[in-house]
Amino acid sequence: MTARTRHVVGAFAWLALAAGAPLALTAGPALAVTPAEVLADPALEARARKISAELRCLVCQNQSIDDSDAELAHDLRVVVRQRLVAGDTDAEVFAYVVSRYGEFVLLKPQLNWRNALLWATPVLLLLIGGGYILLGARRKAAGADQVALSDEERRALDEVLKQD
Repeated sequence: MTARTRHVVGAFAWLALAAGAPLALTAGPALAVTPAEVLADPALEARARKISAELRCLVCQNQSIDDSDAELAHDLRVVVRQRLVAGDTDAEVFAYVVSRYGEFVLLKPQLNWRNALLWATPVLLLLIGGGYILLGARRKAAGADQVALSDEERRALDEVLKQD
């Protein structure tokens, strides 16, 4: 490859990057909702999107069902829309989905007595660690109050140690 060819290829590569960069920066999240799933009523569709954004895809686990292409995510999106068309409130839809799939399906789990220890563990660890450090500092300070050996005591200690 000649130097001129490399320059031309390099220029085209930079042009491709420059042309694609604005598109990549302005692109929103990739939604997996198919046109067949979209509800005719814009208000219901907005509610469905809001609910779908808060439900976890059980296959992908760190994506919402709104962003996931998995078959189970598709099924959950359909269930959410069916429940909304049937007249359920948002809370009723969440309760229905949680009753079928467990609380793990929520991207933001609710605080309750069953998971309170999980939520409190970081605070408990900080308190235990802080107490340990505080006790260590107090013990060290208490050790600093000890009186140093006198010259006579030091000589006696040295003689005892030399005997061994």
